[in-house]
Amino acid sequence: MSRYTRPITRVSRRLGVILFPNPGSKSKSFNKKNFKPGMHGQKHFTQLSEFNKQLREKQKARFLYGITERQSRNYFRLASKSSEITGFQFLRLLEQRLDNAVFRAGFASTRPQARQMVNHGLVKLNDKKATIPSIQIHVGDKFEIKEKHKASKLFDEAKKAKYKAPKWLKSDQSSLKCEVTGIPDKDDIEQIIEHHLITEFYSKQL
Repeated sequence: MSRYTRPITRVSRRLGVILFPNPGSKSKSFNKKNFKPGMHGQKHFTQLSEFNKQLREKQKARFLYGITERQSRNYFRLASKSSEITGFQFLRLLEQRLDNAVFRAGFASTRPQARQMVNHGLVKLNDKKATIPSIQIHVGDKFEIKEKHKASKLFDEAKKAKYKAPKWLKSDQSSLKCEVTGIPDKDDIEQIIEHHLITEFYSKQL
């Protein structure tokens, strides 16, 4: 299954969460229409079955981190081999993607923007060009925006913003450099996702 590229606000309304957390993003239209899309959207939500609850949480993770269904399944398989709680490890692996780290470091206002930065070669990882958003980063890794792109207006807001990166990242927004100093813990994981439901979903599918 390919990555979803259609209007994300519609998906946000369907899932009941804002997939663009940045205040300046398309989440404004979500606030105006805080109900499901479609002609019957303003009616009361129907009671979801257990399967649909599980599916919804899995979809939240997919759309929030911008991954395909195939990638989602692969992450779950990898997480299931860990000694950690499977659902938590699943989300931790998503947090440790390079594109997400660029977003978490405050260099991009949204994950899709961070993914584009990586795709277009604006990011260096350990002094080497990185163009694969899904690269897993580890303690000791360093990434930054390439020197020739730092003067771009694209990063003016990032360099001036008063943003506190999660404690597993040591981010210097003025220089657009970041070092990975730890691994995401439960306080760093997206709280809008109930990871145990993702575990229940894939346990029946795989």
